[in-house]
Amino acid sequence: MASTSPGYGITIRIEGTSSSQPVALATSIITAAGATITALDVVESLLEKVVIDITCDTIDSGHADEITIALSKNPELTVRKVSDRTFLLHLGGKIEIQSKVPLKTRDDLSRAYTPGVARICQAIVDDPSDARRLTIKRNTVAVVTDGSAVLGLGNIGPAAALPVMEGKAALFKRFADVDAWPVCLDTQDVDEIVRTVQLIAPVYGGINLEDISAPRCFEVERRLRDLLDIPVFHDDQHGTAIVVLAALRNALKLVDKNLSDVKIVLSGVGAAGNAIARLLTLNGATNIIGFNQKGVVNKSMKSDDSMQQWFIDNSNPENFSGTMSGAMSGADVFIGVSAPNVITESDAASMAPRSIIFALANPDPEIDPVIARKYAAVVATGRSDQPNQINNVLAFPGIFRGLLDANASKITDELLVAAAEAIADCVSPEQLNASFIVPSVFDPNVTKAVAAAVKKSV
Repeated sequence: MASTSPGYGITIRIEGTSSSQPVALATSIITAAGATITALDVVESLLEKVVIDITCDTIDSGHADEITIALSKNPELTVRKVSDRTFLLHLGGKIEIQSKVPLKTRDDLSRAYTPGVARICQAIVDDPSDARRLTIKRNTVAVVTDGSAVLGLGNIGPAAALPVMEGKAALFKRFADVDAWPVCLDTQDVDEIVRTVQLIAPVYGGINLEDISAPRCFEVERRLRDLLDIPVFHDDQHGTAIVVLAALRNALKLVDKNLSDVKIVLSGVGAAGNAIARLLTLNGATNIIGFNQKGVVNKSMKSDDSMQQWFIDNSNPENFSGTMSGAMSGADVFIGVSAPNVITESDAASMAPRSIIFALANPDPEIDPVIARKYAAVVATGRSDQPNQINNVLAFPGIFRGLLDANASKITDELLVAAAEAIADCVSPEQLNASFIVPSVFDPNVTKAVAAAVKKSV
């Protein structure tokens, strides 16, 4: 049975007569239905009735409905209310703006606003670099999307993408004290995206591109990097690649293999897959066989997109032309950034001894991790409820913290490698094991280490 998740947590308010023992009755129904109870509160206890709130994690929204129906069918219980805890968390949005300075007196207003603020404006006219010193620019990032490739949901548009961008901004603040703001653009035209970001750039110290589909994302990033004097970072590409490199570096230590020697099968050659391949190749990988929706990528192909052509030119050295199952035979490493259930149990069994499987599709990976662990020495996913979560939050907060602190204008491949090495090194030799190849996202040392590595490499 699939695992329950806090992302599908609900709180159910239930009423029953005291004689029916509603607490015991309701908890038995909920646990029998496969939910995980995380809290129970007695709201009201009287001679004739008891009202309780039961909070539980479910598998998905359908499972939550099944539990509610099962409770409602019992004649001894009345379901008064069901609250979806994830929806409650998002009510009114997840971020806000607060003033850093007191505005209590006329003197405060005179300095923060007119007339005193005019002196600050003039100082920036005289020396434009003062914008970083005297405004929010020194600590502000724009999280920019067109809503074309959001999570596993696809092209859902800018309004529906906003909750994700809010969440990204909240993570920036929580992990790196960076003030980030969602910028959701109602266009998927490359020229319009580039021009819009160029126009708003004076406010920001960095641009984080997010959930823009390939190949559009490659051109948007390339053009903005040429146009702007602040760093531009597409997290779906580079953040994912950095954490994959960090995790793979540690996983290879456990299985005593070298990156230059291993055969890697890559499922998904979009934005993330392309960036992963580039960073692994930069670090010595020589044998990556990639698969997209049409099948294997081989030397006979041509692409108008320079990034895709790079992958064609630098992957599949023996020009393998078979199926995914054929490529998996004898492979040392599988990396999936694609779709659920693209490899089978027999595929995992056919891999080389001491194999590594990174099944990173979210929320459902390329193979059930329980099955993968039967055959692979190290297994990682993108899920928070599994060990070895490959999570971009290990990378992007520290990267932007370092970029902003260094007053950087560009991002280099060397910087990306330095960030990956910093993440990997946050796992000490004593800590490193098959279930712990990357540090916890809540490890306070990660952001500091990544920021320091980025500043040093700028």
